[in-house]
Amino acid sequence: MPKRPVHHDISVSYAIARAGVPASTSFRRWAEAALSGHGRDTELAIRIVDEDEGREFNRDYRGKDYATNVLSFPAELPEGLPERLRPPLLGDLVICAPVVAREAAQQRKTASAHYAHMTVHGVLHLLGWDHEDDGEAEAMEAREREILAALGLPDPYLER
Repeated sequence: MPKRPVHHDISVSYAIARAGVPASTSFRRWAEAALSGHGRDTELAIRIVDEDEGREFNRDYRGKDYATNVLSFPAELPEGLPERLRPPLLGDLVICAPVVAREAAQQRKTASAHYAHMTVHGVLHLLGWDHEDDGEAEAMEAREREILAALGLPDPYLER
């Protein structure tokens, strides 16, 4: 019996004015690229927020009283749940538009390329990637470079 294709349900919501922020189709494309090879149906939500909401999320969930570029909130599923019963919910991303725009300008990148990087970075966190130590950071950055290159985007870690 042929294996059915994997489906990714990616919702994008804007809690800000859309001017200068990529379209939802772009965020979905970037998230799909990061999910390539995941092999399971997936649901995730991406919320684009302003600085106040970004700061509130970072403060309430990480104890850091400032807005950051992207936050990943993995779905909390019951421990010991058999793989065959796991729902497709992967988690949520919160991307702070003013921080991403500011960083893109400071790093001399296009806003679109930086949004793509932050989306890929956040999805990789939802998939369990991390950068707590040098080895993890190198592996995660290499994976980000691969995904972004496949999308035709430059290495986000090159100095400009």
